[in-house]
Amino acid sequence: MYLDLTEEQKLIQDTARDFARAELEPVAAAIDSGHDRAPLLANLKKLAELGFMGLNVKEQYGGTEAGVVAFSVAITEIARACASTAVTLSVNNMVCEVIQAVGNEEQKLAYIPKICSGEYAAGGFALTETGAGSDPSSMSAQAVRDGDFYVLNGSKIFITSAPYAGVFVVWAVTDKDAPKGKGISCFLVENGTPGLVIGKEEKKMGQHASATNELIFDNCRIPAVAMMGKLNDGFRIAVAELTGGRIGIGSLALGVGLAAMDFSTRYTTERVQFGQKISGFQALQWMMADGYTELEAARLLLMNAAWRKESGKSYAKEASMAKLFATESANRACYKAMQMLGGYGYTQDYPVERYTRDARITSIYEGTSEIQRLIISREILRNFS
Repeated sequence: MYLDLTEEQKLIQDTARDFARAELEPVAAAIDSGHDRAPLLANLKKLAELGFMGLNVKEQYGGTEAGVVAFSVAITEIARACASTAVTLSVNNMVCEVIQAVGNEEQKLAYIPKICSGEYAAGGFALTETGAGSDPSSMSAQAVRDGDFYVLNGSKIFITSAPYAGVFVVWAVTDKDAPKGKGISCFLVENGTPGLVIGKEEKKMGQHASATNELIFDNCRIPAVAMMGKLNDGFRIAVAELTGGRIGIGSLALGVGLAAMDFSTRYTTERVQFGQKISGFQALQWMMADGYTELEAARLLLMNAAWRKESGKSYAKEASMAKLFATESANRACYKAMQMLGGYGYTQDYPVERYTRDARITSIYEGTSEIQRLIISREILRNFS
């Protein structure tokens, strides 16, 4: 693996960093209040115009074909300023990629360009249910064939961007008698379809600007041609796309962790106690050393996973390792940063409080840390069997 970024990847990284500083940082604290989502939506449109909604999507569908490494570094830079924007960016790219991977040509042309261009503010990834979180094969939402239509009934939870998503990728059981995980299919459902109800918005600990809602399907009729891929082959699709999504969330966590460490380290060079700048105290120096070392290791794990995916190599174990280590390291970094600020770190006058709240969910969504450990150990043991 060549560790240096290409000129194109550096350009994307620099563009993301400049945009984050100019457009996201000034409004991040305000949109975290949750009262006005307009700045978030405006910035998502600008990011779409810059080509960030389809970084690993072919140009013929409106993407930039920049690749997975470029996607990872872009998410990291955006997350340094605003995790809510970064998670939307990550999910949008994931939705575009799943449509590109398994959709037919008509489906690709109908939906991917709308997400990439910003005509749709977002795409939705509707997999999780109340009784099917870490075990999505246990989902109960059903799609029953009725002539040239399928009728969807059931609900999904924790759906990012639900109120303003233009289309949802939805998984539902199409053969309730099939073995577990074998009777699930994947559909495209447009927002506004009769029978699709955007349910309550969750009141979350962090990432407030990013909407997270329940979806309810009440006799929701969709054309049979809205199915993506083969009948009863949807669970395989979901597992494959979640693997790639873990690179996005790991990259997001890295960005938040770096932002926290950068702010707290800069603070120690200005704060004076006991007659000297607190950056001179060994206890704080060790926090810096440990925090930055872990985040650098996380970056290398993410780059390896991204490079393997981009190169067409197997990357499930590497993506889980990167997601696990990056998200756990980011959480530790945020707590170190808060400690370095002392009491100020716990107040909303400084962004470390927000970074800490935003980082916490990263070790839960797109597969908990515990699930990542199961995947990693399973892959390791396979080599010994």
